[in-house]
This record gives sequence, structure tokens and C-alpha cells, in this order.
Amino acid sequence: MSSKPKVVAIIQARMAASRLPGKVLKELGHLSVLGWMIARARRAELIDEVVIATTTDSSDDPVAAYCEQNGVKFTRGSMQDVLDRYYRAAKLHGADVVVRLTADCPFIDPAMLDDNLRTFMGAEPKLDFAANRLPPPYKRTIPIGLDAEFCWFEGLETIWHEAKEKHQREHVMPYFYEHPERFNVLHIIHQPSYGHLRWTVDTPEDLALLRQIVNHFPGRDDFSWKDVLALVEAHPELGEINADVRHKDYREVDERQ
Repeated sequence: MSSKPKVVAIIQARMAASRLPGKVLKELGHLSVLGWMIARARRAELIDEVVIATTTDSSDDPVAAYCEQNGVKFTRGSMQDVLDRYYRAAKLHGADVVVRLTADCPFIDPAMLDDNLRTFMGAEPKLDFAANRLPPPYKRTIPIGLDAEFCWFEGLETIWHEAKEKHQREHVMPYFYEHPERFNVLHIIHQPSYGHLRWTVDTPEDLALLRQIVNHFPGRDDFSWKDVLALVEAHPELGEINADVRHKDYREVDERQ
């Protein structure tokens, strides 16, 4: 292994979303939602490779086709066992560090990813897992839609072997933070807190908001999260578009299969 760990961002993406089916390939300005994710994750200086982890279900053939047409690396795996999907993608691509991203966060911020990665990889003693948001009782301090989780491959392999609960398999990383007695876990907090803001794509209202935001940056996908923050603070009416959307609990699982 080289002296610098290989950092692989794995973006989980599927078409069968419960609240907004097909959301990952919805149009958002000049790109699809997934296109935004790829373009912005690739701008992080410390990320060496970006891989899409989609499913083997025929409903995700469009995701695979999109990746093939745009020269994006991708793997296909279990619909429900997303932990297995991550493990196999990370192993196939030789990841030393895994960055978990979800395809409904098109404003993911490259500079924030780099800052978080420096914190994670440079920590002493060594961290097993870090995240810039964790579920209650932790307090969210970043906008919904800038979420990222970080672990070493050996830690991912450990939880792949040991995690048994359905939500632990579907949501990939909970086994780390549900066992703080076993793992060295860091919740990366931001001051001041902007945890009340919602910039993700999970409902039609969310997509409507993000389309309004990108209209303020025509043809661009390189604006920062702080640019978006300045915009929504200057135009508080934007936040009303998706103000009534409930954020899902991480223990909820998809019962459709």
C-alpha cells in the first residue's frame, strides 16, 4: 500500500425512492441530481475515486446506463443490504478510506468533504468512524444534504461481518455509532449550527427548492455551501418551499421488498 491511503467516495443511488421515485436522475438545472453529486464529489482534493453503488434490480438499469454513458465507475449489488453493496464496491476499488454519500445530496460540498477527511485521517488516536451528522441524541449542525460518513476499509469489513439488524444493513454505518464501546467514533460538529436547513432531494417540495436555488447560479455547479447559505438567508421565502417535509428516522427501513 502506498503511503497515502486511497480515498474512495461511494455514492449509493437507486431509482426506487419511496417519496420521489426516480429522484436520482431528475433534472436539476443543466445536470441530473446524480450528475451534481458526481461533479461535486470529484472536486474534493482528497478523494481519489468516485464510484456509484446501485442495485441489481432492473429498475436501476437507467442508473447503470447513465454511468456507462458518462464514464462513471459503478457497481451493482443488493437492493436492501446496502452495507454489503458498500463493502463489495470498496473492496473492488481498493479503498483504504470509504466516504459514504447518498445520491440525494446534490449540493455536497467539496471543501467540507476535504475538511472532514483531514479531521478523520489525521486524528490521534486513530478514528474508526466519523460523520458530520449523526441521528439523535446527537444534534445536527449542518444542513440536511451535506451529509457524509467516513471509515477505514478494515472497519467496514468488521461491521459487514457483524451487523445483523435490518436498519444496520440498510443504512450502512449505524453499527459503528451504536457500539461506541467498541469503536472510536467522532461526530464532527459545525459552529454555528445550521441543522435546521434542508437542501436534500427526497420529496417534490425538496426538488422544487433546489431548482429555485440553482436558478440563482445559472450554468454553474461549483458554488459552495456558504454561497447557498447566503442565498437562503437573503431570501427566507425559499425555505418555506419544503418547510413541512418530515425528515426520516435512520431506524426506518424500507418494507416494500
